[in-house]
Amino acid sequence: MVSRDKALVIEDAADIRLLVHETLSQAGFEVAEAGTGTQGLDLAVELHPDLVTLDLILPDIDGIEVCRRLRTVTNAYLIMLTARTEETDRLIGLEVGADDYMVKPFSPRELRARVTAMLRRPRLADPGSAAAPSVLRSADLIVDRDLREVTLAGVPVSLTRTEFDLLVTFMSQPRRVWERETLARQVWHTEWAVNDHVIDVHVANLRHKLGESAEGGKLVRTVRGVGYRFGADVEQRRG
Repeated sequence: MVSRDKALVIEDAADIRLLVHETLSQAGFEVAEAGTGTQGLDLAVELHPDLVTLDLILPDIDGIEVCRRLRTVTNAYLIMLTARTEETDRLIGLEVGADDYMVKPFSPRELRARVTAMLRRPRLADPGSAAAPSVLRSADLIVDRDLREVTLAGVPVSLTRTEFDLLVTFMSQPRRVWERETLARQVWHTEWAVNDHVIDVHVANLRHKLGESAEGGKLVRTVRGVGYRFGADVEQRRG
């Protein structure tokens, strides 16, 4: 029997929960549901999901706090589904570990497309390919694609999947300038519009975890008016 990817839907509105459940089931997921943040956190520990959709407005714990706690127990892809119109709420969600967000009401077709695109991400690194170096190194920064591990001066660096994929993209072609639109296709694997703020927040989070300022640094550099590039030499080798 082929194992199916697991999805966890954390949503208190029964109609939306059913819609997301059906959409993800049709996409091939084994879907579990939670109507509260507490229940969602418990199921995340129990089920080890590959994908989590998270409502920002929950009856017991604020969705931002749920997102923060989820990131301590799972590295699943995480999409926030929110009716909130304030951009600040969405950006805070990205800062605490969400990979993407969609505003309600949303198109089930777009949700499925974004999820499908997310699941393609490991193919970007293609760690099993003989042509793809599995270890990227720049001074004391080491990235192991096969293990999806990062160390800086010998200390492990905990990155979300999106942050890891961004770092691999930058280091795989050092000094190349990546436009935001190209990053969206390369990292998010989607032709759907990815808000520039989403990309910028993930880059800022990555910089912070690499010990650099959110505005810029020596490794991940901003090319004003264009995008980003990796600003150091990289050694690429098989493991």
